[in-house]
Amino acid sequence: MMQKLTGGAQQVVVEGSSVRQVIKNLDQIHPGVKDWLVDDNQLKSNISIAIDGVVTPMGLLEEVEDASEIHFVAAISGGVGSGLARITT
Repeated sequence: MMQKLTGGAQQVVVEGSSVRQVIKNLDQIHPGVKDWLVDDNQLKSNISIAIDGVVTPMGLLEEVEDASEIHFVAAISGGVGSGLARITT
């Protein structure tokens, strides 16, 4: 889904010292990203964030480094059983 918001780009370089700042700056370049990720100034409950390969529980407050790689992971359900599948966007 995020690739539709970023014009098909699989990777985008954005400045910011926290996930919140990165999302804000990303939304300025690609409007709609913040609405897809954030609701009521909180990360949406179906979105997880992985920074440099590690899923973080801190959400928007998590600090990032200049060279950090951030993945927004949407949890989806369905299929057999009650497990969750994860996709990286």
